[in-house]
Amino acid sequence: MAPNSHWITRLVRDIPDYPEPGVTFRDITPLLGDAEGFGNAITELVHRFGDVPVDRVLGMEARGFIVAAPVAYRIGAGFIPVRKAGKLPWAVVREEYQLEYGRDKLEMHRDAIHPGERILVIDDVLATGGTAEATCRLVEALGGTVVGLGFLIELTALGGRERLKGHLVESLARY
Repeated sequence: MAPNSHWITRLVRDIPDYPEPGVTFRDITPLLGDAEGFGNAITELVHRFGDVPVDRVLGMEARGFIVAAPVAYRIGAGFIPVRKAGKLPWAVVREEYQLEYGRDKLEMHRDAIHPGERILVIDDVLATGGTAEATCRLVEALGGTVVGLGFLIELTALGGRERLKGHLVESLARY
């Protein structure tokens, strides 16, 4: 599918056949390196959720951290990192999830979310939705409520949005 006409697509580099033949990797490094573009992307994500009350913003390792932290700062909310298994130094909750070619695990600290807190999930790319879906389960396991999920890019052909039904999902650019 051709990218939509959103301005962000001009700052995303397509890398064919990465990480394997037939896959086109959407590299956000040029966006991150462009001060105006990166700032505009953060502003637009903040704007998309401007009417949504948020207590904390959650970002998934690793590019999700880069996007979620400034969103949290801009809306005046705390930031929660979700990491791959074994990376956090304290008591964690863990969620295992299915990848295209296997399984993986995500973790966050047990005290990262308190019951009733409103959590905004931010990541760079929505692909199959497996990581985002697992993250929502982590939030809910701690008694939090996912009030929205925001992404810089959505790969629509992979159907990730379907796995997140029932949640507010916003993406800046769709491929």
